[in-house]
Amino acid sequence: MSTGLNIRKDGALDFLSLGALVHRLDPGIIPFRKATECKIHVSGGEFNCAANLSDCFGLNTGIASAMVDYPIGALIAERVRAMGVKPFYKQFKHNGVNGPNMAAVYSDQGLGVRAPIVFYNRCNEAAAQLKPGDFDWKAIFAGGVRWFHSGGIFAALSPTTAEVIIEAMQAAKEAGAVTSFDLNYRAKLWNISGGEERAVAVLDRVVKNVDVLVGNEEDLQKGLGIPGPEVAAKSKLDPSAFFGMIDTVVKKHPHVKIVATTLREVHSTNRHSWGAVAWINGKTYTSPTAELHVHDRVGGGDGYASGFFYGLLTGESPEEAVKLGWAHGALLTTFPGDTTMATVEQVRSFAQGGSARIQR
Repeated sequence: MSTGLNIRKDGALDFLSLGALVHRLDPGIIPFRKATECKIHVSGGEFNCAANLSDCFGLNTGIASAMVDYPIGALIAERVRAMGVKPFYKQFKHNGVNGPNMAAVYSDQGLGVRAPIVFYNRCNEAAAQLKPGDFDWKAIFAGGVRWFHSGGIFAALSPTTAEVIIEAMQAAKEAGAVTSFDLNYRAKLWNISGGEERAVAVLDRVVKNVDVLVGNEEDLQKGLGIPGPEVAAKSKLDPSAFFGMIDTVVKKHPHVKIVATTLREVHSTNRHSWGAVAWINGKTYTSPTAELHVHDRVGGGDGYASGFFYGLLTGESPEEAVKLGWAHGALLTTFPGDTTMATVEQVRSFAQGGSARIQR
């Protein structure tokens, strides 16, 4: 079965992401207003995919982003290196007082009936100042890049960030790369930069350059302005509503070959039912369902996207690619932080119906 994608066989980089690098402060199960200490995770929706594909799946990956020369920047750059991701940074100087800064994300883990809460400090964020011309895409793509990825979080940051994505995607296309985009609609971010109306106008221009789209029903509705599904899903794990919207997506963007998303039924903060689906070149694929005991849900969707992209990049069948993504996303919720701690063997074992029995 053809995916409709024309993936290059080789390239200096298998995968390159463009997006903001952030550090996430995590006080565990304590809400921030009572916190006395927290862990620091390095993250970014776009970076997470590059990190997962490098560290778990062994691909050559890179990140194009903003970097600030102060201790938080150094901390983030060290974690990028630790995940084996090649950096392409536009450097910014910190003035010692108010920036430019690397963004901070705050989120406790919640527990049981108490949901996690996420908020930001993106004041004077360096990544929001990125603009067309800041990266030499010709040089970055010179050795060959097989897959280029960006997302809606970066697109929402400022009037110039979406223009950088469009510039990069056009260069990626010229270099023969497949392009993917995770809609990742974040109402808090779009609310301060023009709301849903601007989101639809901006993302419409981005998606004109996209082969593979990642996003759930809400992302498609709010990010692309696609009307809601005609059939209400019987449960959050029922893919019919999502698949019902695909015709409209493809009418609006006929060049899109693949639309993929996760399905998640949240019973409590730590108990989720988990599935994943993809529409690939006219056919639909659905994963099995797993019952998850969730340690940290942040990054699960990026975990799915990474495993799914890996399957496609390595020539797996569409069914297998969906399963690998589903398995990796499930495993990712068992680790602290936003990026992977899984091995490719664990992912393959779970994708083939592995269990949580002890491995001796």
